[in-house]
Amino acid sequence: MNTYKTINRRKSDRIYIGNVPIGDNAPIAVQSMTNTKTTDIKNTISQITQLKKVGVDIIRISVPTEESAKAFKIIKKQVNIPLIADIHFDYRLAIQSIKYGADCLRINPGNIGNKKRINEIINCAKYNNVPIRIGVNAGSLEHDILKKYKFPIPEALVESAIRHVEYFDSLNFNQFKVSIKSSDVFTTVQANQILSKKITQPIHIGITESGNFRNGTVKSSIGLFLLLSSGIGDTLRVSLAACPTKEVKVGYDILKVLGIRSRGINFIACPTCSRQEFDVINVVNQLEKKLEDIETSMNVSIIGCLVNGIGEAKIADIGVTGSYKKSALYKDGVRQKNKLNNSNIVKELEIQIRRKLDESKN
Repeated sequence: MNTYKTINRRKSDRIYIGNVPIGDNAPIAVQSMTNTKTTDIKNTISQITQLKKVGVDIIRISVPTEESAKAFKIIKKQVNIPLIADIHFDYRLAIQSIKYGADCLRINPGNIGNKKRINEIINCAKYNNVPIRIGVNAGSLEHDILKKYKFPIPEALVESAIRHVEYFDSLNFNQFKVSIKSSDVFTTVQANQILSKKITQPIHIGITESGNFRNGTVKSSIGLFLLLSSGIGDTLRVSLAACPTKEVKVGYDILKVLGIRSRGINFIACPTCSRQEFDVINVVNQLEKKLEDIETSMNVSIIGCLVNGIGEAKIADIGVTGSYKKSALYKDGVRQKNKLNNSNIVKELEIQIRRKLDESKN
């Protein structure tokens, strides 16, 4: 995909979560989080499988109880993707999760407790070579910081993060990344802009608790664009009150639009009008679902009429231009002799796309 702006990413240190590199110009990793009960092992593994199918790099799992920690141990043995144990309040669950195979911990120092407890977590993480994410959220700042600033403004979030970064540094522990999030876009962006100039560790980005699918996608897209376009962000999560697979798809779409990282098909489709010769919306929706297993980057143009159809088809890997009963097919900008039947266009176009992928592999 062509882009007119080159995004210069912020220089950062490198850590690994399992076999996934984070920071130091590694591909920006897309994360999500299971929303099943961790103790429901069968459904949690099923959701992990679904997330893998749509390309997730790293998955986070809540570990709120000892029973869920034991379930985490079983789940970890049955999947082959890096898992982060999400820990709040009880430092003992963090230590237990490391021993049970966690590839990374996510802790919120604001609710873990005193330095002694954090020190025990770090000692265990050091011994087992497990990285940690310092996760600061506007909704759970330390009492003294909230008392000082009265409200979770960007400076308050940054002060919380720096406090814990400095403590980790004092213990000679450098295998960590940092996130500071708010449900407010501008608070999150400003806080990360300040933080990015103060630390060298990788930064995880996202707009926390952003809302349902539509509202959350809009807020996340704006916030992540502002950060990514200025080079900030080594890994991300789009936090939606929706199916976790949608988080991953939206995350990749954001990276794809910015020309940072591409996975799967980039559909170029018209918004439709009375000139369309086939049901463009239905065709695109069906193909997106049928082709979500594809990892190779490809531009597919699906335009319902001749107005913009030819021009878009000529710059796509595969292009369709709507016409009466049968639509024109383009490959690599060249119009093909065979046309696609509008009445069976989904099936025929899927065949053409998969055939094009096979040809590119040979």
